[in-house]
Amino acid sequence: MLRTVLASSRYIMIVPVIGTFLGSMALILYEALALYASFVDTIRGGTVSAKAVKIFAVGIVEAVDVFLIAIAVYIISIGLYSLFIDDKLPLPKWLEVHNLEDLKGNLVSVVIAVLAVLFLREVVAWDGTSAIAAFGAGMALMIAALTFFLIKNNARR
Repeated sequence: MLRTVLASSRYIMIVPVIGTFLGSMALILYEALALYASFVDTIRGGTVSAKAVKIFAVGIVEAVDVFLIAIAVYIISIGLYSLFIDDKLPLPKWLEVHNLEDLKGNLVSVVIAVLAVLFLREVVAWDGTSAIAAFGAGMALMIAALTFFLIKNNARR
């Protein structure tokens, strides 16, 4: 009896699967609406200047950042589903998850992309007053550490 209970308890993972899936979809839809509103505001403003373009570009980069976070949450949703519920889910090779290490590797890859977009956003919005080099060095150190994790993670396979 305990064996049956433990075997079927894996289905409780449907709660985080649904939660992360809905969260991912909500982020995508919300940011798409925000991007559309930003586009409409830019067109309605009617001003064509270097500053207006820069503000619009920062908005697009911020949207990309949110979309990447939504993708990370989606990858977690699919990974949890394939790990605990149905491992026969038809997925592209790069999205296949066979264990938690695969899921962590996919997540870390997206985090690296998010960090790169975050740095790009700061560079585009930089007004020359803050220490962007120190910020960039911190980001580079974090990305290097995460890349080292990915290399070690892939070597164990």
